[in-house]
Amino acid sequence: MITIYSPFTAVSTANDVLEGIDLTGKRAIVTGASSGIGVETARALTHAGADVTLAVRDLDAGHRVAADITGTQPGAIVHVSWLDLANIDSVDRFADTWSDPLHLLINNAGIMMTPELRTPHGWELQFATNHLGHFALAHRLHSALAAAGDARIVSLSSSGHGMSDIVYDDLFFDRRPYDAGHAYGQSKTANVLFAVEATRRWADDGIIANAVMPGGIWTNLQRHWNPDTLAAVKRQAATAGFTAKTPEQGAATSVFAAVSPLLDGIGGKYLEDCTEAAVVPEIINGTHGVRAYALDSYNATRLWDTSLELLNQHAHNPVT
Repeated sequence: MITIYSPFTAVSTANDVLEGIDLTGKRAIVTGASSGIGVETARALTHAGADVTLAVRDLDAGHRVAADITGTQPGAIVHVSWLDLANIDSVDRFADTWSDPLHLLINNAGIMMTPELRTPHGWELQFATNHLGHFALAHRLHSALAAAGDARIVSLSSSGHGMSDIVYDDLFFDRRPYDAGHAYGQSKTANVLFAVEATRRWADDGIIANAVMPGGIWTNLQRHWNPDTLAAVKRQAATAGFTAKTPEQGAATSVFAAVSPLLDGIGGKYLEDCTEAAVVPEIINGTHGVRAYALDSYNATRLWDTSLELLNQHAHNPVT
């Protein structure tokens, strides 16, 4: 068992992590790069020389981000492509346009604590967007990742995974009352389990995956929260001495997982504050640690097989 430590901390920024690293010639995709830490992840990668594609649902917002990056970083290589992770046809179309080796796939996009909503396939929206869409995207891009020879996938999870393991007999709340927190929790557990199983299956193809917890950050991710509830949580956090990260600090662990030589050939980890998180019986202080069920190899294999079955029920091109 290899435990990952680093010289970086909770206050390190993405640019701190990238100091001295040259990504010229590397191609990266960052999903959800039109706001929050996705923007700062993309900005940092382009600053280090990477060719970055912003895969976004809101093209106008994506183009504004691209213009801001190129305006402040002359010579930066940034592309914008439409991707709706809740729409598997959109995932297929996006992947069909990709032909080059892919070195970095940053599965950053996500939604949180939404009302009860479903995709046209009947899938609960948080699980569909946060996990199944990214799962399909990684499969569709597998050949491009393998062609890179040393590709990394970064799967953005959350301490919210502590709210729920995967409930296999009722993934989409068909029989139990919908609970936005539990729905979010199991989608974030799925993000960790994906990294565990993707590394097991694809490491021989030169592909490793790690999951990251960005940290406590106030971003557009909380847009579905009740405003009064959000204000109360912020007051409680401030009273408890909690200091939110900036988006630049929040992007640091994503970038660390994407580029750090400390992770060469190493996957299946859950990282926080640019280091490996401890396995805990409950999430400490609401932000730290990882639950054992999120790293369990049997659970990871079961989720992978379940996800393949769900996708292949509706896929025009079955995934394997």
